[in-house]
Amino acid sequence: MHTHCEYSPDSRTPVAVQALAIKAAGLDVVCATDHNTIEGALRLRELSDGFRVIVGEEISSRDGEIIGLFLEKPIPRGLSAEDTIAQIHDQGGLVSVPHPYSHNRLYRIRRDALERVWPTIDAIEVFNAREAVAGDNRRALAFARAHKIPGAVGSDAHRPWEIGRAYLEVPDFTGRDDFIASLKNGKVTGRLAGHSIHFYTRYDKFRKWLHDRRRSKTS
Repeated sequence: MHTHCEYSPDSRTPVAVQALAIKAAGLDVVCATDHNTIEGALRLRELSDGFRVIVGEEISSRDGEIIGLFLEKPIPRGLSAEDTIAQIHDQGGLVSVPHPYSHNRLYRIRRDALERVWPTIDAIEVFNAREAVAGDNRRALAFARAHKIPGAVGSDAHRPWEIGRAYLEVPDFTGRDDFIASLKNGKVTGRLAGHSIHFYTRYDKFRKWLHDRRRSKTS
């Protein structure tokens, strides 16, 4: 329910390689959620072979990151949490809040914003394989249970080998309308990726920045 490829600034995984890794992991459905774009998700949907793709986007709102699912057009960054959620719902999408208690992310949703908007969200990430502190996932799960919000699960994969490290086993669904009902009956499976993965992400982000800088100088 949370994956990235080369269309995100902090991933160098080619979308074709992402597609092969998804198939190798045996996943039936994947939510493609690149940062502030749906282009990678649309491309992955074109390349899907034996799996379904839910087009999504991890949006940088003013109040922290919010995931939109079942999107057909991108949501602009820089809006408030409320406006971001409203724009997702306006196009028939669903809202998932990723890594709400993360200690190792600068852009997690702000606590006061989460308290404001939780009645309007459709799911909250209760297991993220990239959490550096295992207790952060437990706190998210406790929040979801206390507020009766369906739990989302994601590898948050930025590299191919991360795909499938965390997933939710759910009854089959046909689309948006019965997706949330399936989440409520999901079984969480997940393994943490470890602390070193964040070093690789910073390295990938730097390499992409350097590549873009060199291209701009030669163009």
